[in-house]
Amino acid sequence: MSHTTATSTEEKAQGHYEVLQVSDSAELETIHRVYRLLAQRFHPDNSETGNPARFRMISEAYTVLSNPEARARYDILHQQQKQDRWRLVSTGGDADNDFEMEQRVRLTVLEVLYTKRRMEPREPAVYTLDLEGMIGRPREHLEFTIWYLGQKKFVTRDDNSRLVITADGVELLEANYRANTRLRLQSGSQA
Repeated sequence: MSHTTATSTEEKAQGHYEVLQVSDSAELETIHRVYRLLAQRFHPDNSETGNPARFRMISEAYTVLSNPEARARYDILHQQQKQDRWRLVSTGGDADNDFEMEQRVRLTVLEVLYTKRRMEPREPAVYTLDLEGMIGRPREHLEFTIWYLGQKKFVTRDDNSRLVITADGVELLEANYRANTRLRLQSGSQA
C-alpha cells in the first residue's frame, strides 16, 4: 500500500507544502494549525468560500504531511522535484529560441484564462498551482510570465490570489490568435 501512495504522490507532482502554504521545515503544530484554517475556509459546506477540489487537495496534503513516515517518503520526492525544477531554471537561459518560447507560454496562459472566463463566467479565476498543472510548466518558469502579464495589465489577481484575464488580455489574445496557432504548428512539426 505504501508503494501505491508514493506512486500516486509522484504522479500528481503537486507540492503538498505549497498546497498548505507552509515551509518544508514547518513543525507539525504549524501544519495542524494551517490545515484547520484552510479546511474551514475551503470546506464544501462553507457557502462563501467552499471549494470541493481545493478542499480535497488540502486534505490529501495534510494526510501526508501530518504522518511522520508518509512525510519522510514525500520529502524525498519533494526534494528531487525541487532539484529537477531548479536544474531546468538554471539551463533555461541556454535555449536558442527562449524569446519565442516565452511568447508561446504567455499566449498559452492567456488562452487558459480566456477559456476559463468564457466557460465559467461566474468563477473565471485559476490558481497558479492549477495553471502549472494545465500548462505542464513548473511554477518557477511561470513566475516571469505571470509577472510580465500582470505588469502589462493582461492578467490580474482576485481576492484569493487567483489569476484572471482582463479585457486587455482578451484583446491581446484575439489579436495574436493566428500567430499563436502558427507558432504551435511550427513547434509541433519540429518535434
